[in-house]
Amino acid sequence: MNQIVLITDGRSNVGVSPAVAAAHAYREGIVVNVVGVVDDGDIDGKGADEIAEIARSGGGISRIVNSALLAQTVQMVTRKTVVGTIHQVVNRELRQLLGDKSLAELPPEQRGPIVQVIDDLSEQVSLRVALLIDTSGSMKRKLRAVEQACRDLLYSLQARKGESEMAVFHFPGDRADTEMDVGWTRDLAKTRGLFYNLNMKGTTPTGPALLDVVRYFGAEVPDLDEFPRSRNGNVARAVGQDGVWRDYIV
Repeated sequence: MNQIVLITDGRSNVGVSPAVAAAHAYREGIVVNVVGVVDDGDIDGKGADEIAEIARSGGGISRIVNSALLAQTVQMVTRKTVVGTIHQVVNRELRQLLGDKSLAELPPEQRGPIVQVIDDLSEQVSLRVALLIDTSGSMKRKLRAVEQACRDLLYSLQARKGESEMAVFHFPGDRADTEMDVGWTRDLAKTRGLFYNLNMKGTTPTGPALLDVVRYFGAEVPDLDEFPRSRNGNVARAVGQDGVWRDYIV
């Protein structure tokens, strides 16, 4: 099972819409969760809306928290998404066996054993989590909390029964939209000194960064010319009158 956890505190301002990028990730089997970090109320309404839209498009969960709650929130959305995905699979199988009934509609004596199987699977399924960290200028004072969240997540992954790995990326990079800090690993030592001496920038290329991480998972990413474009020429949202992406179902 593959996940991206995006940690950010602001709005994207460069390149492909992050909601479009998240929709593409989800189509490739990668769930996108988003954790917005707020200290002193520094995410405005548009930023909060974008955070929710990215997660919704990526089939994941969004939360907005202060730095003190970041580590436990990252763990929560990771685990909750695993359990939710297994629930979806189980419900699909049940509908084939029982018609229109879902897990919640089964009597307790039938539902209990199935819930136990879901809990067991959530601990045993193989899991890869890529943390994608916004390191634009406004995130500077929050990076210590982000580094601790990275370490705590990897520690929790080590405690799972199933094979689990984590990778860490930040954006923008020095010479590209995205830069890898740690490749797939279970080694806590590799998370020490993350984000040390970063050259933090003002741009926030969230969409391109998401697509870079999708590539790292080994999934295909179309040429940017294939993504919808706005009037100013930037790759952006393209929603039809029926409320769905012209190229991506959300």
